[in-house]
Amino acid sequence: MAGTYSQLYIQIVFAVKNRQTLIAPSWKDELHKYMSGIITAKEQKSLIVNGMPDHIHAFVGLRPSMRISDLVRDIKNNSANFINDRKLVKGKFSWQEGYGVFSYSHSAVNNVYNYILKQEEHHKKKSFKKEYMALLKKYDIEFKDEYLFEWIDYVYDHQTPKVK
Repeated sequence: MAGTYSQLYIQIVFAVKNRQTLIAPSWKDELHKYMSGIITAKEQKSLIVNGMPDHIHAFVGLRPSMRISDLVRDIKNNSANFINDRKLVKGKFSWQEGYGVFSYSHSAVNNVYNYILKQEEHHKKKSFKKEYMALLKKYDIEFKDEYLFEWIDYVYDHQTPKVK
């Protein structure tokens, strides 16, 4: 019997609702591990999950049988429940609607992994909006401003957001 072989790498990017800076340094690693576990439970390969207080990057080795929209839905729903069940924020936590997804070749895996690993360092120089817009432009993705995330430009200084 013939098998199915693939090599699909995607980066998923999504933000906290209203771009609030709610992901605290005290529990962000636990959240990232939890998200990685969701990806693994869906029989996908979690390469790295990292982010900032207002957004997440997940780098995934994707099997062709998995719909990206289903995977993102499950990551967002289950991680929001994780945050809410543990009462890690005041009020109800939720993610903004929508997400970005970008594909990569095998030769880019190390670069993308390191980029996601160094999010804190990266965002000392570049806002999430500039980062996200650069990804959309790099991949020649057409978009309408009104359907993008709600933007609040922050510059991060030692995990403390400052409105720019």
